[in-house]
Amino acid sequence: MNVIFRFSKIQAVALLISLIGATLLYNEASGRDRPNIVLVMTDDQGFGDLGVHGNELIETPNLDRFAGESLEMERFYVNPLCSPTRASLMTGRYYLRTGVLHTSRGAAKMSGDEITIAELLGDAGYRTGIFGKWHLGDNYPMRPQDQGFQETLVHRSGGIGQTPDADANYFEPVLWRNGQRETGNGYCTDLFFDAALEFIGKSDERPFFVYLPTNVPHGPLEVSASYSAAFDAKGIDSNTAKIYGMLKNLDENFGRLTETIEERGLGENTLVIFMTDNGPTRGRFNAELRGNKGSVYEGGIRVPFFARWPGNFEPSKKIDRIAAHIDVLPTLLEVAGAAVPNSRVLDGTSLLSLWTGKVEPTDWPARTLFTQHIKSIIQAPYQNATAFDQKHKIVFYPKTANDSHFSANTNNLEMEVFDIELDFREQNDLSDALETVATNLKRRYDQWFQEMKNTRGFQPGLIHLGTRFENPSLLCRYQDGHRPYGTDSEPIGWPVKILASGRFRIEIDASEVSSGYVLAVRWSGETRRLKLPSGENSVDLELEEDVGIFDVWTEDESGANPSRESDVIVERLR
Repeated sequence: MNVIFRFSKIQAVALLISLIGATLLYNEASGRDRPNIVLVMTDDQGFGDLGVHGNELIETPNLDRFAGESLEMERFYVNPLCSPTRASLMTGRYYLRTGVLHTSRGAAKMSGDEITIAELLGDAGYRTGIFGKWHLGDNYPMRPQDQGFQETLVHRSGGIGQTPDADANYFEPVLWRNGQRETGNGYCTDLFFDAALEFIGKSDERPFFVYLPTNVPHGPLEVSASYSAAFDAKGIDSNTAKIYGMLKNLDENFGRLTETIEERGLGENTLVIFMTDNGPTRGRFNAELRGNKGSVYEGGIRVPFFARWPGNFEPSKKIDRIAAHIDVLPTLLEVAGAAVPNSRVLDGTSLLSLWTGKVEPTDWPARTLFTQHIKSIIQAPYQNATAFDQKHKIVFYPKTANDSHFSANTNNLEMEVFDIELDFREQNDLSDALETVATNLKRRYDQWFQEMKNTRGFQPGLIHLGTRFENPSLLCRYQDGHRPYGTDSEPIGWPVKILASGRFRIEIDASEVSSGYVLAVRWSGETRRLKLPSGENSVDLELEEDVGIFDVWTEDESGANPSRESDVIVERLR
């Protein structure tokens, strides 16, 4: 039925005025008056990898200058490894709620129903872009373009040159621009900053959110000798010299970023944050913090964090309250005047009133933060774990991250307790003297771990096969193969969801095909063995709608000599 509205001239003018007014109100609320947001996060850059933190060998003048113009969270915490940090940063939730369990072997897949900061800012009228490392899943529905980023330039997997893009390097990186594969011409960090600056420079009145998570100084340690030579000349070991060279290049790019923001007249209305994703790899200055990447001691989880917003934050202000990656989303939502989702439990809290001085640090509510790191899909309580408040910290079994068969002795838990305000180096174990403190922190940790388990049962995110959003889908054996224990165990397939039954083509690497071999496909409780046609490396078959473990391998006709080395391409035909 068609409905026709007729207006008098007076009514029409009144309607036009109201529409113009609504438009002006929208522009005022969601456009120019709301700040742009730029979030830069580097990979494996530790607390001590900055000149401003006492490193006399590194060269980071632009970051050091930025630190002087910013407020600093002196005790800002993340996870010991990257994917968990990224999941918490994007969602405002502890990573164990999100489907991310660690960094590889099928455990770096954030569930597609998680709600990210990009989705929320996009809904609030921001244009959103990511340029760098995602590492929360390479398949639908967990790619950045599926999770709210309108413009994307990223590399797959955990690092450039890793499977599935093993043919890449830092000077010719394989990148994915808005879902399309391309080979970059230039150094990866330069290309990511180039893309971010292009995004910032677009003619668009909407405020922007730029997420710039670089892959440096994560390995492989590839950088032009023009950047590392000066550090080699100082007698620094080769690996550290390359890392410092990578960070020198990063520092130059960061300087380009801040200069461009100023040149475009955006400085007063742009919040810029710089942070890192975990502690450094071993062997270099870390400002006397104990531990490195992978450790739940301070050196693995305490990172640099600077925020600059001229006219709103006091330059060079230092805040000693504990805070973490989970706080970034609620803080940015308050900065942007965006709605907080009601459909998800947020673990973080907005820091804006603390940053603006509306609440003094001494009046900030007490809180306890938690994390752990296990190199396995299986999550065990107390394994390489910590809980801490403003003054005290408990550490459980700190050397067990790679123990795939770990089980705590609950009758005699291995633990250490530190007065972290007085002993930031974590040298004096006070577990005997502070029994009440230990009991209280353990109780809070137990409650936290159970709550994390209750959220998703520690299940990684599901890949959706045969959708219009990604077809065909590449199932990468290393990054997405579901492995139940440690890194040395055999893969047993990918956790997937097929939304509708249909006919699919299953393809493996041709080099995996041998004469007389069959392709075995396990799905929905059934294993089918199909002889590969001569010269072919794919089969077509019907797959039922279901959720479960999807596995593909080759074996000889007798069922012997199975091989699960090949990545798999799955394409829906109808």
